[in-house]
Amino acid sequence: MGTHSTGTDVREGHGVATARKSVITWLDTSYGPHGRDARPGTGGTAMSAHDAPHPRHDSRHDSQQDPHHASHQDSPDVPEMPAPRVREFAARSIGGGLALLLGLLGLLIAVALVAGGSTLTAAGPKAALIVLGVLVGIAALLAMAGLNMVAPGEARVVQLFGRYRGTIREDGLRWVNPFTSRTKISTRVRNHETAVLKVNDAYGNPIELAAVVVWKVNDTAQATFEVDNYLEFVATQTEAAVRHIAIEYPYDAHDEAGLSLRGNAEEITEKLAVELHARVDAAGVRIIESRFTHLAYAPEIASAMLQRQQAGAVVAARRQIVDGAVGMVEAALARIAERDIVELDEERKAAMVSNLMVVLCGDRAPQPVLNTGTLYQ
Repeated sequence: MGTHSTGTDVREGHGVATARKSVITWLDTSYGPHGRDARPGTGGTAMSAHDAPHPRHDSRHDSQQDPHHASHQDSPDVPEMPAPRVREFAARSIGGGLALLLGLLGLLIAVALVAGGSTLTAAGPKAALIVLGVLVGIAALLAMAGLNMVAPGEARVVQLFGRYRGTIREDGLRWVNPFTSRTKISTRVRNHETAVLKVNDAYGNPIELAAVVVWKVNDTAQATFEVDNYLEFVATQTEAAVRHIAIEYPYDAHDEAGLSLRGNAEEITEKLAVELHARVDAAGVRIIESRFTHLAYAPEIASAMLQRQQAGAVVAARRQIVDGAVGMVEAALARIAERDIVELDEERKAAMVSNLMVVLCGDRAPQPVLNTGTLYQ
């Protein structure tokens, strides 16, 4: 007996030690390396709010965030929207096939009870069966009122007496509490094209521009409860973002290092997408793509700006012609000297360069002139 008792005590002591070690490991994991001294009730130092363990964050919404989410928070030009008060979560629902069968079975039972009660002659049982059949029929109809047909690309926002109870995203026939209200929201990809807007660019020149935005509802709870009408909200914020981008940059940049609406379309549309995401994120909307569909000077200055563009094009073309002519003249002189075709002094070289530059840079065909004298006459 004594040996058996000792073995039992050893095993119990080993179990207590193992349990104590597990508890200490859990405390270290939960409260940090000093959790055993800081946990409540042990006389240690209380944890501060900074040292307290952070609550578990739902990763579903992080996975749905747009890649521009982190970048727009650091931009000073992006408006700061209020934090959402409600987030989407899955509503409690079951497959509607079984609920439909039970509802139909209840209706059949109700009809059978009413029909059976009407055949009775006794007043008491007859009234009881008819009342029971009516109640069963009402219960079956009420239960079938919880059926919902959800198509792919749609969702149902479920509310119970004004309180958000989740969202149904599973397609097919679903059943929820029949006392709840269900709001239909489309989660398909949508396009929104703004009207042609007339604004002044960074240089004060009136321009016309329009944009198209590809978006979809990412959080149905925010789209329902955070804004009054998410469709109008997206349209208004898109127009505001397009106007803000237009006044921040010129149509054509005088400085080659600066950004312009016409010359840097990719960079500008990227900035537009970032600002749009910041503006509509509070409504649970994700921006997929944004592009300018129309960009031009206003009609009242279009002719003047066209002349300016033509002049710039002529200057650029002349610059390219001169660069090419200089290279051709340099190559001609180098090849003449290399092959020792003729020996030219500096004055003859200057005359040759002048003639070649006139021929190469002229805007019309040269007229040949026969010189009967010498170069110095």
